[in-house]
Amino acid sequence: MSLLACFFEPSGVTGHILLCYNLPMEQKPLIETNPYLRDPEKFRKALITNVSSSTAVETGAPVESIARTLTEGNNSHVLKKPQGSAR
Repeated sequence: MSLLACFFEPSGVTGHILLCYNLPMEQKPLIETNPYLRDPEKFRKALITNVSSSTAVETGAPVESIARTLTEGNNSHVLKKPQGSAR
């Protein structure tokens, strides 16, 4: 994130010229500013809500059913990034 600072400077032809600068602002990491990321329980609940509603939109399945499947299934799998992935 940056701060845009603008100043008027005298100019020979138009009288004034507007100079703008992008000044960097100090940023805190998201993990320090977002309360859902700091609290693992809130993070998991928000993640399940987000995934459930998005999946419901895509599949037409009820949100509650998807959320139940995600919370009851304690089968955590480590996902590996495919070789050659752009991300």
